[in-house]
Amino acid sequence: AGRRHPGAASRRRIRPPLQPELARRAGRLSRDARRFAGAPGRARRGAAAGEVHRTGRRRVGGALCGLARTARCRRARVSAPQVSVLLLTLDAMRGLPELWGRLAEQEIDARVEIVAVDSGSSDGTAEFLEPRVDRFVRIPRERFNHGTTRNLGIETCRGEAVALLVQDALPAGPCWLSELVDAVRDEAVAGAFSRQIPAPGASALSRQQLAGWVAAELAPRRTRLSPQAFASLSPLERMRACAFDNVSSLVRREVWRQHPFPETPIAEDIAWGKRVLLAGWELAYAPGSAVFHSHDRSLRYELARTRLLHEELQRLFGLEAVGSLGDLVRCKAAQMVGERDGDRADEVRAPREWLRVLGLACVWPTAQYLGVRRARFAARHAAAVEA
Repeated sequence: AGRRHPGAASRRRIRPPLQPELARRAGRLSRDARRFAGAPGRARRGAAAGEVHRTGRRRVGGALCGLARTARCRRARVSAPQVSVLLLTLDAMRGLPELWGRLAEQEIDARVEIVAVDSGSSDGTAEFLEPRVDRFVRIPRERFNHGTTRNLGIETCRGEAVALLVQDALPAGPCWLSELVDAVRDEAVAGAFSRQIPAPGASALSRQQLAGWVAAELAPRRTRLSPQAFASLSPLERMRACAFDNVSSLVRREVWRQHPFPETPIAEDIAWGKRVLLAGWELAYAPGSAVFHSHDRSLRYELARTRLLHEELQRLFGLEAVGSLGDLVRCKAAQMVGERDGDRADEVRAPREWLRVLGLACVWPTAQYLGVRRARFAARHAAAVEA
């Protein structure tokens, strides 16, 4: 049986522990990041260095109180952590100080360690993190893989609950981590994922795109799915039932040991969700744990990403959003008309954003079609090899 995690206790607002010196050492911080800079916490006599004991919830910031010291002075590791926070980074310095401040703000009744896996950053990310985190792993950029790199990070962690966070997802409040931990208190739950809120300044297109994803919903949910129930669902229903999002999530180490993330260039989270559900575990969605996260990617990037994603979704669920040339033509026409006359027509003002909207109306269906074709070809090739 898995370890039970501490439940929610009374929360009280405490000033963040990050010293203002962090801003000077890390470079320029945004105005919002400076809001998180405050006085350092005090360690109780006899406590391990880097730990803070308070009435009610403890703050991760207590373990970060020494991080503003010289880079040569590594803070003491948290002893016997119950929860690990795993960061994956690549050239993250632009937003890393603010992210670090928001991690320090977390309030939770558990000993927390922070582990980072960096994929060959060249902008000072490694130099910022290495003296501050409990454990730091550096890998060559070409070795990065969404599944195996996360496996490496979890293997490095010591907590029985491991929160996974991407570098551009900012916790929206001090209960981000505790809400994730609370969501897996029931030992039947393998993992939980957070709600995503569009980042301040996100485009209308990004806001509407995120609104259609499971991780934007306001109601919590728990999913249990037998193999028989899975087989009876449509491909789209299967995908939504297995939804899991590693933008911000938490997994039980005991479940991960049995079901590590697959080696894949994309969608390792939803593939893991399918795997653990069919193995009899449950998944939880915890909207009380929220992060700011959204993207305005280039058309070229969207083409490559969407093709990879729909290739994987076809393989996992048989999902074929655009399965033929006829579907492609109809979908492009519908997208063009929809973008001109739909809800976004009232929100999109700038000509440059309109060009992007129209470009994506062509790129997305094309990429979905190409992804489905590649998945079909791979399946036929595998069948021919086996024959």
